[in-house]
Amino acid sequence: MFKHVIKRMILKFGKHYDYDVGYMLHMLETTPEVMNAFNGLSKLAGYRKTAPANAHMAAGLCGVLHEDCGPCVQLTVDMAREAGVASDQIEAVLTGDHASMASDTALGYRFASALITRSSDEDAAREDVRSAFGDAAVIELTLAAQVSRVFPMVKTGLGYGKSCGRISVGDRDINPMREAA
Repeated sequence: MFKHVIKRMILKFGKHYDYDVGYMLHMLETTPEVMNAFNGLSKLAGYRKTAPANAHMAAGLCGVLHEDCGPCVQLTVDMAREAGVASDQIEAVLTGDHASMASDTALGYRFASALITRSSDEDAAREDVRSAFGDAAVIELTLAAQVSRVFPMVKTGLGYGKSCGRISVGDRDINPMREAA
């Protein structure tokens, strides 16, 4: 019963986002209890109460760009658009175009990039996020940047992450930077 319900949910998710869910189905068939825990990561990656949507999107997209160059990036883009994030802000993060980023997008991007690469700007970027949006936003952006990296890594680790390609933001095809960070 449990597996049947979860399988239907996974297939519905895949159809909604035109996303290959083969690795999720493999996990469900092989270790259903792990798939249940894995689903919790989606909630953790998407948790946002304080951070602005643009900053949160930038942090999550930086994380996924660090680990992927194709379907997981496209999924993140599609989810951001569905959440109402402006296409130009998504495109700016994908291409690393700082000049086109709104201030909240730029701050989320800067913090996530510093965090992912452990750059010397990490402490200053964290303090800037804290000053602009509060302590809770630091937590939310950290989780968005780091947990978003898990999905493409698991997909690749299981042998399902094989393709790279152009990313579509609405009707525009974008060649993302290999790493946003």
